[in-house]
Amino acid sequence: METNIYTTKKLEKFVKKLIRTDEDPHDRSHSLLGDWNATLFYVDRKKCLLFTNKKTKYNVILSNIRASDLSSIGEIFKNAFYSQLVYDGIISTYDHIKSLTGRLIFRPTDNDRSTLGFQNHSLANWDWWRDKYVTLENMPMKELNGRINNVPIKLVKSYKTEDYTFASTEMKKLILE
Repeated sequence: METNIYTTKKLEKFVKKLIRTDEDPHDRSHSLLGDWNATLFYVDRKKCLLFTNKKTKYNVILSNIRASDLSSIGEIFKNAFYSQLVYDGIISTYDHIKSLTGRLIFRPTDNDRSTLGFQNHSLANWDWWRDKYVTLENMPMKELNGRINNVPIKLVKSYKTEDYTFASTEMKKLILE
């Protein structure tokens, strides 16, 4: 099982060696969680990655990523994803999460404007919340990430207020089904 991670142009330059373009992303069996988008942003001149699930808009932030970390980025992502799920109250075993994600395959950008716009909005919220912590070392990453995942969002096009949901609620439905 594989999970496709579509990168932004900025992240694509950073993870050049990991990008796979040789095969069609639709040929293989995909993860139950679906595809993800990832982008690169900076905090105190340190590289951070924001992963956003396309189905649920659930976010996972990896902070202080170096080029030497890229060889084990799959395990780093799975550990951060699992710990964020636990922080958000979505209880599952690590082995279950590991089997749901499978192997991470980084792909060039797919220009999914909906998800990229959502990521930009999440980063704007995140910048606003992080101002009180000054440095990256002082930031409670799980708490800030949990705040992003608990902002009301609408995944369907409608005008009803009852269609608003939370990314953490949608991810819980997806994992525990």
